[in-house]
Amino acid sequence: MDLLEDYRARGPGHDEMLQSTGPARAAWEELAARAHLGRAERLEAARSDVVALLQDQGVTSGDLDQEWALDPLPVLVEETQWAVLEDGLRQRAELLDQVLTDLYGDRTLLTSGLLPPEIILAHPGFVGAAQGMRNPCTHQLFHLATDLARNADGAWTVLADRTDVPAGLGYAMADRRVVSEAFAGPYRNSRTRRLGPFYQALRRSLAAVAPPAAGDRPRVAVLSTGTAGRSGAAFDHGYLSVLLGVPLVEGGDLAVEDGRVWVRGLGGREPVDVLLRGAPSWAVDPLDLDRTSTAGAAGLLHAARRGAVTVVNTLGSGLLESPALATYLPRLARALRDEELLVPSVVTYWCGERAMCSHVMANLGRLIVRPVAGVRPPVLGWELSLDERADLAAAIAARPAEWVGQEPVEASTSPSVVDGALVPRATSLRTFTLSRDGEYTVLAGALGHVSPVPQATVAGGPGAGAAKDVWVLAAEPLAVAGDTSARAELVPGRDSDGGISLRSAADLFRMGRHVERAEQSVRFLLAVADRWDDYHARPGARPEDPGGRALETLLTALHATTADGPLAALLTDPALEGSVAWTVAQLGRDAAGVRDNLSPDVWIALSSMNRALRRERDRRRNRESAEVGLAPALLTLLEGLLALQGIVGESLVRDVGWLLLDTGRRLERAREVVASLSGTLTEVRDPAVEELVAGSVLAAHESALTFRRRHPDGGLAGVLDLLLQDRRNPRALAFQLDRMREHFTALPPVAHGPETRDRLLAETADVTAELRRDRAVGEVVAGRRIYLAEALDAMASRLEELAVEIPRIHLSRPTVTGLGLRG
Repeated sequence: MDLLEDYRARGPGHDEMLQSTGPARAAWEELAARAHLGRAERLEAARSDVVALLQDQGVTSGDLDQEWALDPLPVLVEETQWAVLEDGLRQRAELLDQVLTDLYGDRTLLTSGLLPPEIILAHPGFVGAAQGMRNPCTHQLFHLATDLARNADGAWTVLADRTDVPAGLGYAMADRRVVSEAFAGPYRNSRTRRLGPFYQALRRSLAAVAPPAAGDRPRVAVLSTGTAGRSGAAFDHGYLSVLLGVPLVEGGDLAVEDGRVWVRGLGGREPVDVLLRGAPSWAVDPLDLDRTSTAGAAGLLHAARRGAVTVVNTLGSGLLESPALATYLPRLARALRDEELLVPSVVTYWCGERAMCSHVMANLGRLIVRPVAGVRPPVLGWELSLDERADLAAAIAARPAEWVGQEPVEASTSPSVVDGALVPRATSLRTFTLSRDGEYTVLAGALGHVSPVPQATVAGGPGAGAAKDVWVLAAEPLAVAGDTSARAELVPGRDSDGGISLRSAADLFRMGRHVERAEQSVRFLLAVADRWDDYHARPGARPEDPGGRALETLLTALHATTADGPLAALLTDPALEGSVAWTVAQLGRDAAGVRDNLSPDVWIALSSMNRALRRERDRRRNRESAEVGLAPALLTLLEGLLALQGIVGESLVRDVGWLLLDTGRRLERAREVVASLSGTLTEVRDPAVEELVAGSVLAAHESALTFRRRHPDGGLAGVLDLLLQDRRNPRALAFQLDRMREHFTALPPVAHGPETRDRLLAETADVTAELRRDRAVGEVVAGRRIYLAEALDAMASRLEELAVEIPRIHLSRPTVTGLGLRG
């Protein structure tokens, strides 16, 4: 029996594949045939393809170090069924918008008794300071996400509403791009409705809600809680900003001055008219809300209140996420709209009402119990011991208004790939609804999620487990000309005038440094590994031989510029600061912070490097091919780094961001060449040893061929000429200093004054130009080339100071004193 027949034989309850009808049934059959779902090797190949595609697109989870888990098989939904769900989601959005507008306006729902005040006023999502504040748009609830599951009888049930920060739009498109590539044939033949139009509508809607003073070209930005490891939503925010073609900003990038919100940029500030908020309401203003928050800007709430900026979702919309509100939504739908809910919420009992509390207490063993504030995870009553159940009952009795009980939802299943087999997994969806042109529209798809275990009870939205793409299947053929899921739509989102925030500029500067540091470490490791292999391969080799002494010198210099440890650890250990793996990880974090400024091809190069490092770690952990040295992995890494350098050189606009990235590269290359010469050539050694060492240094700096052509007789003077003073050699110190001088001239003027920066650069250039190579080689004291050592020390110290001075004058944020609100 093949895998597909085995899956059917298991006879699960309501299953998205087995109970599908119409176009969905035909699409499942097409997918099964084309993707060979009955064959374990094809399923495993699909899973591997998805993993590789996720890596190539830089899709990460959590703190950017975790891989995003995506099941290769989509969930297929027939369009007529989806249309019923769309009607229910639009109705729900309109109802929630009415509730939100009233609660921050007249509050008739509270005064009339339709809603208990404790549910609203005591909820942490309620922002009292936002009372009376309105955005210039039809709906105060600009967009929302809704978590749903299909019951065992096939009916949809709402598990939760996400109204403060409706996360997941970035992941939804990323998943679609990956799965549509992994199953390109079935996707193109499935009549799947495209996601792109929703993102186009989102961008137009953001521009439409700008304040009237914004004019015809409002400035829109995505406000993130932080990138490069500081936020679990870092990828989602960054990818969404790229899809929309708008900048990604953090709280530290913003300032409220002259009655407006600005992004602090290089050479000045730029206005922001609309903020798509990825930070929770309570965190956006440390002055009026949470004083400990760094996710917003002081005075942002005041600016929003006076209409200087539109913040969506509107501040305080998180109160709609209270699970206690679900208890009263049917009543509110009848009172406000004279309608029944088309898609009901999970049956919820608020313990603030005595009768409901008694029901919850009597049924703790079969209900899902969750806190109203949502700080603690839900409790599955049937998993509790008697003592734990008693403790929970006591907690509810002490503060009943802070708890709800919910009926469990036996979710439908969908086929998932687990260890090369098809297995049914409980499935939930996160849908997305947007206010557009005075009405609500729903994304023709969703961010799916499957449980990691074969249980069919879902307690809320996405948690542990894998994501799933969701295909909504049209009955008629689709025109695909407007499909913005295509690769061409994912272009850098920097503004056309080259504006860039100080944070982004700092990330690009660090990225340039880490790119160069990684390349130089790989090249130096290659040179050392070559000497290592050559020395150890020779029979009878002794440490006192020229090869052994040269190797010792190179190892000392390598450790001085990277880290202490075995050669393999210097390559593969991500926890060893200074190793290649550590530097590549930092490079990935830098890139994640400026995703909206980079070509998508950057992630292909980064993923190839990470795969090479993983393979080498696995090989050494499993002791496979012990006779193979480091060279194969190093060459693969070098290939990825060169590809990355080419992408940066040929794909980025030569604006201030590129100037700072390249400045970081030039600074780091200058530091590396000085450090390697200082660590290898300042001590006098036997000519045979020095020849071997010099050859390795030249190879590490990609100058060996040029040296042999120009200096056939060899000699250290030629090495110093080529690596220090030759202004035509892209690897020479003088070349780096010239490029930095050009970049400093092209960068925007700085307020602090560039005198120290320019002095350090000029002094380094003077020491380099005035170096007398004959003295550098021949002036020896106690076995040390003292003149050369002093010159290199002078260069190194000034370059270290320059590494501090460049960020200080170009990238430092001004100190904020007071509100900064003028006008």
